[in-house]
Amino acid sequence: MQLTYPRLLILDELGYLPLSREEPSLFFQLLVRRYERGSLIVTSNKSFADCDEVFNDPVLATAILDRLLHHATMLNIKGESFRLQEKTKAGLFGRRAASEPLKVTPDTPI
Repeated sequence: MQLTYPRLLILDELGYLPLSREEPSLFFQLLVRRYERGSLIVTSNKSFADCDEVFNDPVLATAILDRLLHHATMLNIKGESFRLQEKTKAGLFGRRAASEPLKVTPDTPI
């Protein structure tokens, strides 16, 4: 598996799209092969409480989190979307609290 070789692997937006039945198992296998051998950066808008839902299996989710969080440094970034800041300044999106989820509908201008 070629993804085990890089010194740094970056996985962006984990959990953004639903995972198939096989993908959580493949992700776990990747973590096992890279465990303590290379650095890993993972970004997600999901919380740890959502991991059962993301990985579709609470036992597998626990095993994945165990390996992801061991030796981990976590950064929790809260606030408005960086990509939408200019749109908000231009008045295309109303101001909202940082903790309030962004509500985008098909009619929302982007």
